[in-house]
Amino acid sequence: MSAKIKYTDEPLGKTQVITDFLPSPTELAFREEGVKVTLALSKKSIEFFKSEASKHHTQYQRMIRRLLDAYVDTQSPTLRSSGTRQKRRAP
Repeated sequence: MSAKIKYTDEPLGKTQVITDFLPSPTELAFREEGVKVTLALSKKSIEFFKSEASKHHTQYQRMIRRLLDAYVDTQSPTLRSSGTRQKRRAP
């Protein structure tokens, strides 16, 4: 077992307060409404996502959906569904 940590009353140095960026438990539990679409993708794209999905033990469709959602979040931060946290851009 590792040695116990001994805390001292030392100055912390320069600190900075950051705003809360973590989603609330409600936002984490929310599942966005899905819409089924038919989409033709290139064979190499599907092979890539299937390969990566198997490495990370997830579904390739989920990876594609998250990629598209991330793109939408960065390109249109005001066009967000009610279940996701809005990002704020610096002026």
